[in-house]
Amino acid sequence: MASLLKVIFSLILIFGLHVAPVFPARDTDSYDGNIFPIYAGNGSLVPPKSNLSDSLKKKRTSVIIFYLDDSSTSKAFAPVVSGLKLLWNTSIDLIPLTIDEFQGKQSNDPKDESYYWRGRIPQIVVIDKEGHVVLDKEGQTSISEINEAISKATGLPKPEFEITIKTFNDYNSEPEKEGYTAPRETS
Repeated sequence: MASLLKVIFSLILIFGLHVAPVFPARDTDSYDGNIFPIYAGNGSLVPPKSNLSDSLKKKRTSVIIFYLDDSSTSKAFAPVVSGLKLLWNTSIDLIPLTIDEFQGKQSNDPKDESYYWRGRIPQIVVIDKEGHVVLDKEGQTSISEINEAISKATGLPKPEFEITIKTFNDYNSEPEKEGYTAPRETS
C-alpha cells in the first residue's frame, strides 16, 4: 500500500510540475492581473482616488474610463490612461473603473458612474464640473482628442507638450513626455 501511495504521489508531482507557465500578453483577452502596472507602468491609478459623486460635489472635471483587466483593447488603452495622469495630474479626477461591478446594473442617477456605461470597452467619458458630458467615446481614442475635451471641460489650456508611449518589451509600456525628468506622482 505504501508503494502505491508513493507511485500516486510521484505521478501527481510529475504532472503537477509539468504545467506550462503563464505569461502576460497584451494582444490576448487573458487575465494577467491589474493592467495598469503591467501595461502602463502605473499601478497607482486603481483604485481611483475619487468617485463621480464626490467629484461633482467638489466642482471638478471627471474623466471616467471603463475597462476590463482581461481585455486586449483595454490593455492597449492603459498607457493612454496613465498618460492622462501624467499630463493633467491633479487638474482632473481620473476614475478608471473595471466594468465587472456594472454587469446587469444601469443607474438612472447621473452622479453614478454606471449611468454612463454603454456596454463596450474601453469607454472614456469626460464630464465637466457642472455635470455636462464633454466627451463620450468607445474604443481606442487618441490622447489628443481626450486632451481637447479635458481642456474644454476644465477651462485650462491643453498641455504644451506631447507624450509618447515608451515600450520596454512585448508587454510593458509607459507614457513619457519629452524633457520630463521629475519622478511621477503616485498619489
